[in-house]
Amino acid sequence: MAVNGILGIKIGMTQVFTGAGEVVPCTVMQAGPCVVVQRRTADKDGYEAVQLGLVEFVKPHRVNKPMGGHFKKADVAPVKFLREFRLEASKDEVKPGDRVLVDKFEAGEFVDVSGVSKGRGFAGGVKRWHYRGGDATHGSMFHRAPGGIGASSFPSRVWKGQHFPGHMGNERVTAKNLRVVKVDAEENLLLVCGSVPGPNGSYLYIRKSKKAKKKA
Repeated sequence: MAVNGILGIKIGMTQVFTGAGEVVPCTVMQAGPCVVVQRRTADKDGYEAVQLGLVEFVKPHRVNKPMGGHFKKADVAPVKFLREFRLEASKDEVKPGDRVLVDKFEAGEFVDVSGVSKGRGFAGGVKRWHYRGGDATHGSMFHRAPGGIGASSFPSRVWKGQHFPGHMGNERVTAKNLRVVKVDAEENLLLVCGSVPGPNGSYLYIRKSKKAKKKA
């Protein structure tokens, strides 16, 4: 069984020049190193997966007793960020304590990156849902209001899921089919074309794309 992803931290954005002189906007991520903390099996848990932890220094007093026992059972150092990855068929067997590194990715392949988007606080309909808004001139008193939200005769109610002003951002978002531009195994860096969710310094869940685009 093989792990098809890795955990990382968003560092920021930059640009890379190709051999043809084209500029490619890229996001730089610290991808790993990660360690296998727990192994889930079909016989015991009903599915094949591993729990990965992103290797970071954690002060001992920050780890409670239940999690301390969890890490001690796997004989690994405590970590902050834990996530599960499903396993793919492979000749190699994965066990607690194994390391997962960024060299599992190659330039040119595609990945899906999940993270928590930036929180924008309370936002109106124009910013949150891209409403067009009303006229800005000729005495209009309807500029950024949401407008009508339901019908009068039928069904005489507001539809479920109607877009309203409210809390914007701070939710899990996945950017799909991002092309890997460069892999730096020595520095544990992964560069992908385009942007990924979240602010700099946020945690990311990176896995090989399920619906990868065909290479040109």
